[in-house]
Amino acid sequence: MADRPPELVIDARATHGEGPLWDARRGVLWWLDILAREVHAFHPTTGADRSWDVGAEVGAAALDADGRVLLGLPDRIAAFDPADGSLTTIVDLPAGAIPLRCNDCRPDPDGRLWLGRMAFDESEGAGSLVRVEGDGTVVTVLDGLTCPNGMAWPAADGGFLFIDSPRRTVDRYAWDPLAGAVGPPRPVVDLATTDLPPGAMPDGMAIDARDHLWLAVWGGGCLLRIAPDGRIEERVAMPVSQPTSCAFGGPDLEDLYVTSARVGLSADVLADEPLAGGVFLLRPATPGRPADAYRPGGHAR
Repeated sequence: MADRPPELVIDARATHGEGPLWDARRGVLWWLDILAREVHAFHPTTGADRSWDVGAEVGAAALDADGRVLLGLPDRIAAFDPADGSLTTIVDLPAGAIPLRCNDCRPDPDGRLWLGRMAFDESEGAGSLVRVEGDGTVVTVLDGLTCPNGMAWPAADGGFLFIDSPRRTVDRYAWDPLAGAVGPPRPVVDLATTDLPPGAMPDGMAIDARDHLWLAVWGGGCLLRIAPDGRIEERVAMPVSQPTSCAFGGPDLEDLYVTSARVGLSADVLADEPLAGGVFLLRPATPGRPADAYRPGGHAR
């Protein structure tokens, strides 16, 4: 269980905060404001939060094996240099029938990068989940998605967990680590079976050292801790209705950072949620697992 209520660490008032990512080498938390086109670096030791305008909607972030910060932009994956704010294209992404942006990404345990893509206008079925190989090849893994989110690979069962938010489920897929392929999905958690509001959707998630998920619930104002068998073991109320994602951080991965969003909220709701768009900190009892890194030039196997 979390040992204290969520603590506001950045009163960011982000339009659409997302993509928290702990960078152990630099000792910073990277996070994004998608619609503001900003990348942020938060330094927990000083409380400073620095931002860069990257000129395009940035919906995903990951690290590679050399410590570079990779950003998912609408048409490419680029390496970001915080020293001068420059972007270097790593992979070009194929164009869609309608304008697309990135939404969440994770490297898998074998060093490939999995990336969600969705329509700017959130058109149903226009999105996909793609896999970027070490040589830069982009392979479509799943299509017909609307809002791809929340990827994780539990250590114990060798599966792949994934979310398409409007379906309101966290699904488990059989996963072939050699080929990077997935099998048919099976729901692990279905928010329709809970007492959460009908509009509540699963968003981003993190996995701890015991293979429990921490799931941000957009429109539900909470985080859920979910056991490997799908049982909801804990619900942590947030002071905002739209938490978006979470990531473990800190020297021992004992801190859980949570991003949130203001987008779509009325003036009346924002008056009741002055911290909407902030970044929050929880201290769960179980620490997280180190994030995997993208490995250009090949993967681990």
